[in-house]
Amino acid sequence: MVTAPTPSHPPHAAAGRPAQFWLMKSEPDECSIDDALAAPKATVPWTGVRNYQARNFMRDAMQVGDGVLFYHSSCPEPGIAGLARVASGTRADPTQFDPTSPYHDPKSPADNPRWLLLDVQAVRKTRLISLAELRAHPALADMRVLQKGSRLSITPVEASEWGYITEVLMQGG
Repeated sequence: MVTAPTPSHPPHAAAGRPAQFWLMKSEPDECSIDDALAAPKATVPWTGVRNYQARNFMRDAMQVGDGVLFYHSSCPEPGIAGLARVASGTRADPTQFDPTSPYHDPKSPADNPRWLLLDVQAVRKTRLISLAELRAHPALADMRVLQKGSRLSITPVEASEWGYITEVLMQGG
């Protein structure tokens, strides 16, 4: 049984470093929290990242066990829809080599792939915390996803923000 990461039960961090937290956006038409939970071992490859900063977060900072806020984007009501964790290290994203994929990158060399993925394991679906609700909490005012012009599909989340959001989820409000 996988337990949901909460302030009292944080994700298991790699030995020798504190847990880190991330917000990862997914379009629910491509991969929703329900899709992730229904996947084998509730694990999905996080494909299609085509921004260098987001790729660098995966490559350089994200580690197995880090907590993830699973965020639905590009939908009628965007927001946090579940909790997850990083379940693997990075590897080449095969969609960059597939000419039929919308994420195909013909300039990415097979011997030195430009784009990476990692696996994300869904822990649990939550009630939706909409973008408007996130904005309504002064404690979250500095959260990167709320900053004007923030469009990255992966952003770091401060431990205090993670704790606040998981506390709001536990209280149901």
